Formats: sequence, C-alpha cells, structure tokens
Amino acid sequence: METRAYNGSEDSSTIFYLVGIPSLPKSFFLPIFFVFLLLYLLILLGNALILVAVVAEPSLHMPIYFFLMNLSGLRILFTIISKILSLLLLGDCFLSFPACFLQMYLFHSFSCSEAFILVVMAYDCYVAVCHPLHYPVLMTPQTNAALAACVWLTALLLANPAVVQTSHMAFDNTAHIYHCFCDHLAVV
Repeated sequence: METRAYNGSEDSSTIFYLVGIPSLPKSFFLPIFFVFLLLYLLILLGNALILVAVVAEPSLHMPIYFFLMNLSGLRILFTIISKILSLLLLGDCFLSFPACFLQMYLFHSFSCSEAFILVVMAYDCYVAVCHPLHYPVLMTPQTNAALAACVWLTALLLANPAVVQTSHMAFDNTAHIYHCFCDHLAVV
C-alpha cells in the first residue's frame, strides 16, 4: 500500500482496520465477548442505579452526589463508544474515517471530563473539610452547575487540537490500528 499525500481536506475514503488483540486466537473471541458484555452491562446497570438513586433520594441532593451523577453519566457514555463488542462477536473490524476520529475525540473528551470531575469532587471535599462553615455559601447549586458546565465545556474543547492535527495526517486507503478502538497513539 502506498501512502497518499495530504490534500488539505479530510480524506474520508480512508478506512481504519482495528486489529484488536493480535495474539488472541479466534476461538477465544466468543468467550471474551461474553466477559466484556457482562462487564459492560454491569457498568451500565451500576451507573444507572447511581443516577436513579441520587435523583430519587432527596437526602442525596448534595454537591458531591451531583458530581457523582456527572461521573456516572460519563462512565455510561464511555462504555457506549467502545467498539470491542462488535469486533469480538461480528468481526466488525472496519471504521470509516469520520467514525474513527469521532471515537478518538469522544474518548479524549471523556477522559478529560473524568479527570476534571474528580478535581471538582476533590475541591468539594476540600471546602467541606477545611471551610465547613463557608461550605453552604461556597458550594451553592449555581456554583455546582457552573463547575460542571466548565468541566464539560473545557473537556470538549481540549480534545480538539490533537484530533484535528491527527486527522490531517496522510493515511493509506486501509490503515491498520493495533488496538480495539481509535486511540490517538495507535492511529499516529
């Protein structure tokens, strides 16, 4: 395969082939599929239960649980973007150019969101422990909503440069990715 030169626009004719786990024999695909399916269902169920519990129980309407809801929602989104189940069950190893870079963008955005949410949760604990008398004034529902909005917006914007620069690279017609999803380093 010869590499084509970059022509200034995204090359949507490139197809990405996800190799997955190269040393894994095909006979293990189905058992591993069921293991991953069970883990994904447990992740979805556990995080959905956290969301329902926090929304339904008035005593949990506190800042730390608000951020825990954000974290649970994020974990659900993280689980949904994975393609490993279709790769293991159906052998669906191909991703289009836009799908690969959308997956990469979402993975980076969600990773940043997770880190930022954990930082905000740590700040909430810091205020609760170090300034307990000022806590109700510092951690109002408006402040919590603003912090959550800043976390999500910053994470969505922070992933753009890496994904855009990577999308402008020259790729073969079929680019092999030695990973289970379009990870930035694997694509580069």
